[in-house]
Amino acid sequence: MCTNEVVFRIAPTLQKYDWGKIGNDSTVAQLAAGADIPGFVLDKSTPYAELWMGTHVKSPSGVIGSNLDLPQTLAINPHLIGSYVSSKFPTSKGNLPFLFKVLSINKALSVQTHPDKRTAEQLHATQPTIYTDDNHKPEMAIALTDFRGLCGFLPIPEIQSYLRSVPEFRTLVSDEIAESFLSAEGSGEREQLQTLFSALMQADTDIAKHKLAQLTERYNAESEKSEIKYLVLALNKQHPGDVGVFCAFMLNYVKLNAGQAIFLGAGEPHAYVSGDIIECMANSDNVIRAGLTPKSKDIPNLLSGLTYKAAPWLDHMVSPLVSPSSPTITYDPPVPDFTVLAIDLKHAGTESHRPIHGPSIAIATEGSGSISWDNNTKSLELKPGNVTFIGADVSVSFQTAANLTVYRAYVE
Repeated sequence: MCTNEVVFRIAPTLQKYDWGKIGNDSTVAQLAAGADIPGFVLDKSTPYAELWMGTHVKSPSGVIGSNLDLPQTLAINPHLIGSYVSSKFPTSKGNLPFLFKVLSINKALSVQTHPDKRTAEQLHATQPTIYTDDNHKPEMAIALTDFRGLCGFLPIPEIQSYLRSVPEFRTLVSDEIAESFLSAEGSGEREQLQTLFSALMQADTDIAKHKLAQLTERYNAESEKSEIKYLVLALNKQHPGDVGVFCAFMLNYVKLNAGQAIFLGAGEPHAYVSGDIIECMANSDNVIRAGLTPKSKDIPNLLSGLTYKAAPWLDHMVSPLVSPSSPTITYDPPVPDFTVLAIDLKHAGTESHRPIHGPSIAIATEGSGSISWDNNTKSLELKPGNVTFIGADVSVSFQTAANLTVYRAYVE
């Protein structure tokens, strides 16, 4: 399909992973109901975890009214991606540099990391059925609701405090490793962190289950519950006996309000715990797992690829760029693959965007309105779940008679 349209509706795809929120409790399901997904009927007992918008080979978006999917359409219409982006990224097969998602998280995802570009190429070459593409996967999460997650290593003094105060954690690693970490300082901290985390994630499975049983029994018996205790008990309820529960003593516990965002580069350990988010990443599905999952684990590659940077979770925050005269907020992470705009029209009005020198995808999440282009001579209705592709170098306007919220991912 060679198209003269530079803005058109696309159909996202659904991922029904077991950690997703159930039925209509899932924001993903609510948006899917309005997304024109062929054959979609909401099942009240099904988990709806992710809504994908993009060209990834695993689950490419469709094009409404066409027999071709989005990458096929872009491959024969390269002007929609634009020469500027195509000169910087491999787009010859209609591949966008980014993948755009909505996630609804009911229980903790796996303790995981994502590879850098070189590692991704090696993993894809040697294990293509597990690592289905050769791209890196830096990612940004923007909270739609209250969000909780484990992200990045805690500062060293905080891990040392847990090692001293939680005997079940300390005895899961050797006395030598524990003592070395407790005395770690300066340039030796990274090496000691790597040694400690490696010992934890490679601990004997039966011993880990026993120590976790002891820990949860103690926490349940204690009348005074702290945040860390509630977290450990919740993670163990979701993933009984999994050594990944002990990551609560080594990773930052992140709490985001709606509108706040974090960025995770290659080699940063994380496990999303709960909430609904907009997520944008480089166009990849490469996940290296090590805990809190029944799926295949790849502990050696996870351990070898981590940065072992210990820092407060605020270091992962993305500060949005806000203009008092505009309803558009910009989330611009430190990678060239993607940027996300949040358009929040709270009252009747119009928000115009300059031509972007690359492709973009927009999803309406609240309210109603329209997107117009070609000097406002063409338009498409926008309601929650509607997903629109916008070609390179096209100026667009978003309009509403009441209120409208749209998230737009782009690259240029």
